[in-house]
Amino acid sequence: MTEFVEQAVIDFYTYPPVGCDDWNYTFQTAHVRALEIQMLSRAALLDMANAENLQQAADFLSGTEYALSAGGRNFAEVENILQQRRTAVRELFAELMLDKQIVELFKTRDDFANLRLAVRRSMIEKPIGDDYSNDGNVPAERIEQIFSETEQFIGNEIPDCVRDTVERAVLAYYEHKDIKQIDYAIDKAQAQYNLKVARKLNNIFLVGLFGIQIDMTNIRTMLRLKFTESEERKVFLEGGFIETEQFVHGLDIGYETLGSLFFATPYFRIVEAGTNYLVSDKSFLKVEQQCEEYLTGFLKSTAQITAGQQPVIAYLLMKENEIRTVRLILTAKKSNLDAKLILDRIS
Repeated sequence: MTEFVEQAVIDFYTYPPVGCDDWNYTFQTAHVRALEIQMLSRAALLDMANAENLQQAADFLSGTEYALSAGGRNFAEVENILQQRRTAVRELFAELMLDKQIVELFKTRDDFANLRLAVRRSMIEKPIGDDYSNDGNVPAERIEQIFSETEQFIGNEIPDCVRDTVERAVLAYYEHKDIKQIDYAIDKAQAQYNLKVARKLNNIFLVGLFGIQIDMTNIRTMLRLKFTESEERKVFLEGGFIETEQFVHGLDIGYETLGSLFFATPYFRIVEAGTNYLVSDKSFLKVEQQCEEYLTGFLKSTAQITAGQQPVIAYLLMKENEIRTVRLILTAKKSNLDAKLILDRIS
């Protein structure tokens, strides 16, 4: 595949290209465009963030698909409704997406998340538990079997990427006896798998999306390692638009010059704003908000596509983000957190 360059090169100013139209997706694109209009506005989210309490924040959801019953409004009901909305949007995505390989690819997000939980619990000898997602390719009830000695099951029913990830994560843990190594190993395996599939599909949009996600993960990792004065240097993910050496260099310079290190990249604002907030407030809220804002901007750039997979994928991710934001705000209100903290995270 000569179209994709293996070495990270930034050949765009703000966002990577999103690819071309695919007229097989004319109906699907029109459908998600109509649904986008019904999504919560920024003003509605800000009103919720500024609400005095959980009940008042919930009132702003009246008349939306997240509306809570007047009599209940306990947090269990909130979680149930949000879970239903997430399941519904994922089912719609699977229905609209003609290329089932892409559906399978996005389901692996839950497979890797389940593995993260299972490997962690296995290494610290905690019960496997029952709080796994059922939205992955591997059924949640079979997660425990991945760690059994039933070789036939592992070989025949568990995808290679899942089996390989378990092996990497377990080896990484035993090498350092550090639970964080499990997260690093799974993040690396997931990033490699995503890029491998995207390139195999020759999908420019997905290659750009996963490249951005890798860079966002590396920015977060850089700031966290720097803040904790960690000696880790080999945990950055390969395959993004920024070479890992640049993030390593960021660990060895002062906070005051960290932003300038990324001045010639699309991520200058993320690093600059995230670093300043980290120094002043000792918090990663702003870098999380900036990463989310940048990724959302990339997804919204699919508006230039008249028909194609891109708007359908973008709708799935933006809708999932909306659900997470509603949960974040309502959780913060339940915990009586200051509105400023919520606003710093979402705006």
